[in-house]
Amino acid sequence: MTASPLTIDSAELRLVRLPLLSPFTIATGTMYEKLFPLLTLRANGVEGYAEGVMDPLPDYLDETIAGSMMLLRDVLIPQLVGRSFENPAAVESLLTPWRGHYMARAMVEMAFWDLFAKSLRLPLKTLLGGERNAIDVGVSLGIGPVGNTIERAQKHLELGYKRIKLKIMPGHDVKLVEAVRKAMPDAHLTVDANSAYTLADMDIMMALDDFNLDYIEQPLAWDDIHDHAALQPRLKTAICLDECIRSAQDARKALASGAARVINIKVGRVGGYLESRRIHDICAAWTLPVWCGGMLESGIGRAHNIHLSTLANFRKPGDTSSSSRYFAKDIVNEALEAVDGRMPVPQGPGIGVTLDRPFLDSVTVSTEHFPA
Repeated sequence: MTASPLTIDSAELRLVRLPLLSPFTIATGTMYEKLFPLLTLRANGVEGYAEGVMDPLPDYLDETIAGSMMLLRDVLIPQLVGRSFENPAAVESLLTPWRGHYMARAMVEMAFWDLFAKSLRLPLKTLLGGERNAIDVGVSLGIGPVGNTIERAQKHLELGYKRIKLKIMPGHDVKLVEAVRKAMPDAHLTVDANSAYTLADMDIMMALDDFNLDYIEQPLAWDDIHDHAALQPRLKTAICLDECIRSAQDARKALASGAARVINIKVGRVGGYLESRRIHDICAAWTLPVWCGGMLESGIGRAHNIHLSTLANFRKPGDTSSSSRYFAKDIVNEALEAVDGRMPVPQGPGIGVTLDRPFLDSVTVSTEHFPA
């Protein structure tokens, strides 16, 4: 092993377009493909990878692919290439002065973590402090007809998935959950509203409270911890916050104000692994669980999520289901497939997956190179 500083020799930024096997609908719209930036950092003959989770339009959060690509191309990658870094904290300190753009900053930090772990010939989970060789997996079901949703939920329960998450929106909520709960009375069910409701919808929240859900995820506005703090005391069901939590400070304020009893951590949403671990540790101090959310990632992002989920306080199943649920073919050589509701942690240094370069080239929209 070596602890020598890593000098970033070069970088590559791709825009990748992967078709989805079937459309995925949530309260904010329908996805037919996964369009994402893919970053490669190189040092000492080793490569580190990360993908971005921002959307083409600012419908999940305020970041977009176009804006993130610009920041990466014009600012973040040029700051990195040719410089030496002793550890990921040194990279984070370089990125911290820039406001917002959590997902773009996370790409740089995550790619360096992968590179750093590979340079030490260690799995990423070891450096993060992870404790498991496999993690419990849940499934997220997009909005669809009630009968079809029940069929999909039953299929995934039979496959061993540990939690069924139902996407909901106004007009497609209480009756859906009632039907699914009736069909599977003992299943671990959750719902995800993607910020589609307000406090004026209290009757819907109270109705959902009767279905023995594990939690209700992000029912209110994407940037409003205060209203969630008003809602949570009125429900026996836990609220889980997603979009509201961009930092450890947000997590602390949410827990201190009683706005949530569960937090979903997405590495990209909060700016990287170091901030993810801070949120993880704050929640652990409050004895409240966290879990890892997904953004329909390819095998690169999925592998990153799996490694993060090995930390001790990830006590609820994450959105790290099998890659084959979403893509006919992935951009990595290794199959990331759950068995009986458990996802094995990819073996090997770093995130433990390698690029299928011929296929990656076939689904790449553009490529930019950054020499030292």
